[in-house]
Amino acid sequence: MKKLINDPAAVVAEALRGMAAAHPELRVDHENRIVFRGDAPVRGKVGLVSGGGSGHEPMHGGFVGPGMLDAACAGEVFTSPVPDQMVAATQGVDGGAGVLHIVKNYTGDVMNFEMAAELVETEVETVVVDDDVAVQDSLYTAGRRGVGTTVLLEKIVGAAAEQGRPLAEVAAVARKVDDRGRSMGMALTSCTVPAAGHPTFELPETEMEIGIGIHGEPGRRRVPLAPAREIAEMLVEPVLSDLDFTADPVICFVNGMGASPLLELYLMYGEVAALLEKAGVRVARSLVGPYITSLDMAGCSVTLLSADDDLLGLWDAPVNTPGLRWGA
Repeated sequence: MKKLINDPAAVVAEALRGMAAAHPELRVDHENRIVFRGDAPVRGKVGLVSGGGSGHEPMHGGFVGPGMLDAACAGEVFTSPVPDQMVAATQGVDGGAGVLHIVKNYTGDVMNFEMAAELVETEVETVVVDDDVAVQDSLYTAGRRGVGTTVLLEKIVGAAAEQGRPLAEVAAVARKVDDRGRSMGMALTSCTVPAAGHPTFELPETEMEIGIGIHGEPGRRRVPLAPAREIAEMLVEPVLSDLDFTADPVICFVNGMGASPLLELYLMYGEVAALLEKAGVRVARSLVGPYITSLDMAGCSVTLLSADDDLLGLWDAPVNTPGLRWGA
């Protein structure tokens, strides 16, 4: 195992120390492993809390800041944060307008966020993201997994909260995004969890996994390695088959799983865009890059979000986080 680490058991704690040093505009609670925006809690604004296992960076800590999350809880690698972390995060962002929990649909995350919501006196709404069309149930979850749509949701909902919308409306925007988003991913390699020291699964040079999750779990099927054009078809076709994306324009997100360079991701975006044009799907906005990763896995995912004028306006609103930044 070759990694830029000191001690496998200290990876998360040391990464958070580095994040705090690199981004003094944030406030890091090292004891509870929570990343807060520096001005949290913001009075009168709905607080947004998310989190999950580490290893998906910049998700979630890299999306803390104006226009996105107010706090993110960091679990151990590929392991849910504990309820105490979520309680501390919820209390730390409560500005009097309630708090929204944004939860990827993995059993540990869902269970621990539910427990945290019951333990705080704050008014809490919870939205569970379940956009992965690859599998209906998996080792990690009942129902569809939460993957790439989570990035788009945190950005859009962050803008809605920043506008001062009330909790019920912010939660409704989140559920709308989840309803309208679908994703599918693939892997060229496995990934190596530092504590394990070896790849999670073996994948020969001549094969790839289609329909993978973000925790190193294999996909719905293993197939021979194919050109990018054919891979794009394997990802786009199940997404388009699951939901009609022709009524409204879409935000198209081609995500890198951690080890695939932007050269390849932009090549993949070109293939995806060509397939969408052929299918009569209009692309209004795009996002290309490694935003919800799986450590050092090579591969990509495709996410489509059917976006009306309100969602597009919220997407375009300013954001200022370590992982996503544009506008004023």
